[in-house]
Amino acid sequence: MITINGKEYELSGKTVTEVLEALGYGGQHVAVELNESIVPRAEYDKTVVYSGDHMEVVRFVGGG
Repeated sequence: MITINGKEYELSGKTVTEVLEALGYGGQHVAVELNESIVPRAEYDKTVVYSGDHMEVVRFVGGG
């Protein structure tokens, strides 16, 4: 189990890209923090999420 934005999911062993797609964030501009460290976008395909990890996903919203 991994915790994403305070909720638990069975997505361990997947890359950050795969996790984002599974959660419906595919193609959106987001920032990802994994275990209190920002994950650079270029590393999403290489960074694997493991059981016990904590991830925060922040989506950018424009407005005025």
